Amino acid sequence: MTVDIDKTPADTPPAGPEAIKAIPVRHYGRYVSAFVALALLVGIVYAFAQGKINWGAIPDYFFDDRILDGVGKTLLLTVLSMAIGIVGGVLLAVMRLSKNPVTSSIAWFYIWFFRGTPVLVQLIVWFNLGLVFEYINLGPFYKDEWSDFMTPFLTALLGLGLNEAAYMAEICRAGLLSVDEGQTEASHALGMSHSKTLRRIVIPQAMRVIVPPTGNEVINMLKTTSLVSVVQYPELLRAAQDIGQTSGAPAEMLFLAAAWYLLMTSIFSIGQYYLERYYARGSSRSLPATPFQKIKANLLSLSNRSASTGGTA
Repeated sequence: MTVDIDKTPADTPPAGPEAIKAIPVRHYGRYVSAFVALALLVGIVYAFAQGKINWGAIPDYFFDDRILDGVGKTLLLTVLSMAIGIVGGVLLAVMRLSKNPVTSSIAWFYIWFFRGTPVLVQLIVWFNLGLVFEYINLGPFYKDEWSDFMTPFLTALLGLGLNEAAYMAEICRAGLLSVDEGQTEASHALGMSHSKTLRRIVIPQAMRVIVPPTGNEVINMLKTTSLVSVVQYPELLRAAQDIGQTSGAPAEMLFLAAAWYLLMTSIFSIGQYYLERYYARGSSRSLPATPFQKIKANLLSLSNRSASTGGTA
C-alpha cells in the first residue's frame, strides 16, 4: 500500500488573494462638454479677431489721464457709497429688529421702497428733483438753489448709497440673527447695556456672516457706478465714452473700460478672500490655504516628485 506524502513545507504561507486591477471609469460626457466649450471659445476669439477692431487703441489710452481720473472717481464713489450703505444698513437692521413698532415699520418701508425700485430710476429722480423743488431750504443752516446743490457727484452718492443701505440692512439683519440669543442674555445678566452688547458681543460674532455678502456688494457697487454716467458724473465709463467719441474708437474704449473693471474687481476679490479668512478664525480647525500657499505647495510637490524620480533612476 502506497501512501502519498505531502512534501510542501509546513511553514510555507498560503497564497494571498490575487491583486485587483482597477480600471478607471471613462467619463465621455466630460470630454464632449470640454470639446464644446473649447470650440465655442475658439469661435468667439476668431470672431473678434476678424472684426474691425483697432486693438492698438486700447494700450494707447489705457493709462490716459482722463481714464485714470475716471478710475479714481469710480473708486472714490464706490468707497463713499459703501460707507453710507454699511452705516445705514446697520442702523436699519437694528431698527428692523427693534420691538418698537414705529421704528421697525419705518425700517421695513425704507427697505421695501429702495429694494423695489431700480437704482437707475432712483438716480434719474434725484437728478431731476430740480423740476419739483426750486430751492433747498434747511432753515438757518443752508439755503441754495436746487440745481447748485444737487451736483452730479451728490446725485450719484445719494442714489447709490441710499439704495445700498436697503440691501446692507438685510445682510446685517441676517448676521445679527445668526448669533445665539443666549449670548445676549448672558451679557445682559452681566449688567451690559443693549448698545454695549451689540458692540462687544453680537456684532463681532455676526461679522463672520456679514463679511462674505458685503464683499460681494462692494464688487457689485464698483460695477454699478457705471450707471451714474447718465447723470453726467465723469467716472470711468463716462471718460471712456468721451474718449471714444473724440478718438473715433467707441467700441475699443468700451473694451478698455471693461478691462479696468475686471482689474479692479479682481483686486477687490483678493481683498475679500483675505478678509473672509481673517473672520473665519475660530470657526474651523484649519483655515483654507491662501493662493500663495497653494502655489508653494504645488511647487514643493513637483520638486519632490522630480527628486524622487531622479533618485530612483
